[in-house]
Order: sequence, then C-alpha cells, then structure tokens
Amino acid sequence: MPSNQNLQGGKAFGLLKAQQREKLEEVNKEFMEDQKYRDEEDLQEKLDSFKNKYAEFDLNDQGEIDMMGMKRMMEKLGVPKTHLEMKKMVSEATGGCSDTINYRDFVKMMLGKRSAVLKLVMMFEDKANGTSGKPDGPPPKRDITTLP
Repeated sequence: MPSNQNLQGGKAFGLLKAQQREKLEEVNKEFMEDQKYRDEEDLQEKLDSFKNKYAEFDLNDQGEIDMMGMKRMMEKLGVPKTHLEMKKMVSEATGGCSDTINYRDFVKMMLGKRSAVLKLVMMFEDKANGTSGKPDGPPPKRDITTLP
C-alpha cells in the first residue's frame, strides 16, 4: 500500500492510536530514566498500565483527557461524579493550571504520594472488576413463607 494514499476509517484510527501510544511510550522512557522514580517497584509494568488506561480515555486523541473523558472514565469505573467534582479532580492533578490532564500530569499523579480521588479509583478498579459481588447463576428458589 503506498504511503501517500489517504487512509480512512479503521486504518486511519489504528494509525492514530499507534502514533499516540508511541508518544506515551516516549514519556514513559523519561520516567524510567528519572532518578526520582527509580525506587518505584514494578515501574515498567505500572507505566504500561497507565499508558493503556490513558489511551482508552483520551477521547479527542489530542494527548489530553478533558472533562468529558474524565466523566466517561469515572462512569465506567462505577463512580460517577458531578461537574464540580470533576473540575476539582482535574485541578488537583494539574495544579490548577489547566482544564485537561496531559499524560505527564497523569503519571505524576498516579506515581505520586498524594492520594488523589482519581488515583484511588484507578488503583482499586482492577480489584472491583475481578469480583462483582453478585452470585453466579439463577437466584435460589424461595417459597411464600420466606418472602418479606
């Protein structure tokens, strides 16, 4: 396939996502080389996980998660938030200087010692996804005497 041909649909989207992941991987390399984060255990695995999560919720593919991306993320994680709560989270992650979270701010927040709301939700997401708390299969049969 010639490289000068215009890509459309899924191919263009796949190429865009590949480019986005390359940019995020460059930032991950910076964190791997940073002395401040060398002590972090399983740093490479954490950065890969952060990269995948960030790419999933970067709706506009501009390299930043905006309010709608944050809202979607929190709803998908089962913790819907109001607009004001979302603004507070973004402000906390960026230090109040932006309405969007870029990947560097996201990784700093996730690796940082501060306990941000988003950090806590993201840390426990995998545990919550593993167990639904509901029993599998049909409900047990009950007779009329056991009903409330």
